[in-house]
Amino acid sequence: MLDRAVRKLIDPPLNFVGVSLAKRGVTANSVTLFGLLMAPLAAVSISLGGFGIGLIFIALSRIADGLDGAVARASHKSDFGGYLDIASDFFFYGVVPFAFIVVDPATNALPGAFLLLAFYVNGASFLGYAILAEKSGMKTDAQGPKSLYYSNGLLEGSETIALFSVICLWPAMFPLLAWGFGVLCFVTAGLRVIGAHQTFGKITIHEEKA
Repeated sequence: MLDRAVRKLIDPPLNFVGVSLAKRGVTANSVTLFGLLMAPLAAVSISLGGFGIGLIFIALSRIADGLDGAVARASHKSDFGGYLDIASDFFFYGVVPFAFIVVDPATNALPGAFLLLAFYVNGASFLGYAILAEKSGMKTDAQGPKSLYYSNGLLEGSETIALFSVICLWPAMFPLLAWGFGVLCFVTAGLRVIGAHQTFGKITIHEEKA
């Protein structure tokens, strides 16, 4: 819900840095892999009780997630780059809640499992919508140029990063926020399914036979 507004604020500085990195030969995929590496470092820190350090790694991971697209736009975009980016994002979204389960399983296991289930369902609705949009030839740049069709929703990346930041600052709030955020993820997925039905329910996509 907030991604479009946030992108208006962060895209100019990210694009500036992205151009500078591209001129120095830094590739978009290397930036993506750096962000991917930060995710398990954040998880290990959190699982050992280092919530502040974990938050720093989370911030580095998400900065890299924004920079890889800026570098790609300044140099060379590829379908694999988009694939690597979304795969890294889903790993990040899963590993942070898992770390909170590890650090305090007695308190966090059930709400953490519920949150991961909600992420799984919401992610499936997002990717499924993207596939149908691609097959229908739909395009959007509402959240910047993307390799996949990004359907908006009640909860998006900005809200998830905000959640992870809050639970690192106040770990005791994890159970309550995990339950609440998980419910909103299910609402987001449900609304996306309804939107998919309204958009694609009467569309028949014909594939040519070889």
